[in-house]
Amino acid sequence: MEPIADSEIKRVLVISAHPDDSDFGASGTIAQWVKKGIEVAYVFCTNGDQGGEESGFTKEEMPAIRQREQRAAGAAIGVTDITFLNYVDGHLEPTLALRKDLVRQMRISKPDRLVCQSPERNWDRIGASHPDHLAAGEASIQAVYPDARNPFAFTDLLDVEGLAPWRVKEVWVSSFAHPDHFVDITDTFELKMKALHAHASQTSHNPELENMVREWGQRNAAAAGFAEGRIAEAFKIVNTN
Repeated sequence: MEPIADSEIKRVLVISAHPDDSDFGASGTIAQWVKKGIEVAYVFCTNGDQGGEESGFTKEEMPAIRQREQRAAGAAIGVTDITFLNYVDGHLEPTLALRKDLVRQMRISKPDRLVCQSPERNWDRIGASHPDHLAAGEASIQAVYPDARNPFAFTDLLDVEGLAPWRVKEVWVSSFAHPDHFVDITDTFELKMKALHAHASQTSHNPELENMVREWGQRNAAAAGFAEGRIAEAFKIVNTN
C-alpha cells in the first residue's frame, strides 16, 4: 500500500518498547521527516533496565542512563518531544493500562501517522521480536483502533483530562516480516548511526555496529529493487483512517 504523502502529514508519533528501538528500526526515515518540517514525538513504554548487560552499569543504574542516551539520540536527528512510560523492561504486556496510556499519548500528540513495532513475530529475525516489542505493537494498534478515536473509550481521558478523541490516519509497522514500503535512507544513514552511537550502553561494545546496520539496510534496499549500495528501512503500511 502506498502511504499518505509526507506533504499531508503534520505530526508523527513513534511508539517503541525500549530506548533505542526506534533508532534501530526507523531513525533514518524519521530524520527525513524532521528535515521536511514534520513534528515527531517519541513514546517509550519500558525503562530499559534489562538492556546493557555488557555495559558495566548495574541494572538499577540503567533506566536513568538509557533515558539520557535516548534524549541524546533524539537530538541527533532533531527529535526532542520524548515521553517515557517506565513500564518494567521485560515485563511488558498489551494490558488495558498500557493501552490507555498510549491512547492518552495519541490524544496529546494528535499524530497523522503512527510508527510502531510489529505485533507479529518475525521468524526470520527473532531479535526483532522481543516479547516487549510484540506487546508494544499490539497495544499500539489496539489504541489506534478502536480507542483513540472513540469518546466512549476511557471516558476519564476526555471528561477529566480534557483529551478529545483523535483519529490516526495511517500506521507504519516496523520489523514486519513482509514489508510493503521501503524508504531510501542512504542520505540520512550517517544521522542514523549518530543516533545509535548515542546509545553507548547498548552499542559501544560492538565494533561491527555500523557494518551490521548497513548490511541490514542494504538487504532492505535490495528487496525494494533500489540500486546496489543503497540503504533502506522497511515498513508495513496500514490505512487506519
